[in-house]
Amino acid sequence: MAKVTFIGLGVMGFHMAGHLACEGHEVRVYNRSPEKASLWCDEFGGDSFATPREAAQGSDLVMTCVGNDDDLRAVVLGEDGAFAGMQPGSVLVDHTTASADVAQELAALAAERGLGFLDAPVSGGQAGAESGMLTVMVGGERELYERAAPVIDSYARMTRLMGPVGSGQLTKMVNQICVGGLLQGLSEALHFARRSGLDAAAAMEVIGKGAAQSWQLEHRHQSMLEGKFDFGFAVDLMRKDFAIVFAEAQRNGAQLPVTELVDRFYGEIQAEGGGRWDTSSLITRLEPPK
Repeated sequence: MAKVTFIGLGVMGFHMAGHLACEGHEVRVYNRSPEKASLWCDEFGGDSFATPREAAQGSDLVMTCVGNDDDLRAVVLGEDGAFAGMQPGSVLVDHTTASADVAQELAALAAERGLGFLDAPVSGGQAGAESGMLTVMVGGERELYERAAPVIDSYARMTRLMGPVGSGQLTKMVNQICVGGLLQGLSEALHFARRSGLDAAAAMEVIGKGAAQSWQLEHRHQSMLEGKFDFGFAVDLMRKDFAIVFAEAQRNGAQLPVTELVDRFYGEIQAEGGGRWDTSSLITRLEPPK
């Protein structure tokens, strides 16, 4: 069992930290809004702290799961940041979906302090966090990965070292490119099925057992048919992730015509007030919600 700090108790982090506590790890938490940290402690025990620095003191591993690059810097750097409280030899594992640049920046600063750093974004959404079945893609040194992986396994069904620091974030970008295209394809397929007079749900059950099978088809087609989008991974967050993807593509020369189109479609959904809707709301461009 490890001494673990978890920083960021949002829709993902709250449950991820909970799995750590349920596995028997000694968990300390910090959240920007202390009310959420108090709720977590009421449910899982453990201790909450007023700053990331205080929360990180004495821990073997510090996990972060916040919103973006700037949020990550805010909880890691500075006098009250996690780095200031971490002991030499401890490791920061960042589960934020952020840029590869900030991962490399923080890894270098960690090394100056005798600390380890892994970038470890996750896939699986809120449902995966709740069930402890996330996929975790990791960048960093193998020795650090092997120390952290058994603890990460508390909330993961798949964890893999993808390469040096930044590789986890690059793999998450690949994931988001795939998800965006899949959801647009699923939206068009459902729309086409309905316009053709088919039982669209039955069509999905059939093709879901063939080459068209995907997580998105299995877990989202019914709610899309029902016009329910007040859950899941928000459009606002996907557009944040796409911005990271496009910045990286500009550097590496990758061409992403479908992703660029889907990003524009998400922009239209935001303009209609759907920024907090699940990403499966792409279908609303073809079939307005009732």
